[in-house]
Amino acid sequence: MATGTEPSSQAGTSGVHTASRAAIPARHLRTDRWWLAPAGTAAGLLAFIVYSTWRAFSNADYYAAPYVSPFYSPCLAENCHTMRGGPNWEIFGSWWGLSPSLLVLIFPLGFRLTCYYYRKAYYRGFWASPPACAVAEPHKKYTGETRFPLILQNIHRYFFYFAILVAGVLTYDTALTFRDENYAWGHMGLGTLIFLVNIALIWAYTLSCHSCRHIVGGRLRHFSKHPVRYRMWGWVGRLNARHMLLAWSSLISVAVADFYVFLLASGAFADPRFF
Repeated sequence: MATGTEPSSQAGTSGVHTASRAAIPARHLRTDRWWLAPAGTAAGLLAFIVYSTWRAFSNADYYAAPYVSPFYSPCLAENCHTMRGGPNWEIFGSWWGLSPSLLVLIFPLGFRLTCYYYRKAYYRGFWASPPACAVAEPHKKYTGETRFPLILQNIHRYFFYFAILVAGVLTYDTALTFRDENYAWGHMGLGTLIFLVNIALIWAYTLSCHSCRHIVGGRLRHFSKHPVRYRMWGWVGRLNARHMLLAWSSLISVAVADFYVFLLASGAFADPRFF
């Protein structure tokens, strides 16, 4: 008896309409507003891309003692503000004429761009591959991450090591926010709290990475023989369960920290001081 879902014999079809798939005329059977999630994801990522691009190329208003924008730290060229006691590593010398931020952002950008969650986010949000669960993608064929350039996603584990270094530098920058504008210790302002929240989220997101979980507990045959690594693996696993939330929270917090420094450096207002 015909059910209307027998395999199609139509030639020249591809994707979900191949001869081996059920002959369902509708592209999907979802009745909810499934498109809101990928649209919202795309809008959020696009907003951050526009903002961070503007700030990275502006090469201005990124240092207001004792605060330095996380987009510009550490300083790797001579054409940036000297931060007293800060991470001034002028390893690129004077030949670098572009914004020094471009020398720094490549590492956190590479880490997030190859992150397992962000892959899903921009694959769905920008490429519709697939746009949502149980919704067929519009592409005629699927090659996954087996071809260039997506095969480069496999270097995510190496970007993780750079991300640890970046988080370490930002931790040092956060410690320096306990100075005042004259570099005397014992200061705490609103910016200090913002930097503390930001670095906590940066570390939580970095350590919740799937590569970190594998480094801590992977390639073990018996957890019982490695109790310390097993306990650490459990801690990282609990963070990993909130990887998406931490990815967005840390993305927002780093933008907020940068924008706060921009407001201070541009003279929009003075940093409220607690003590």
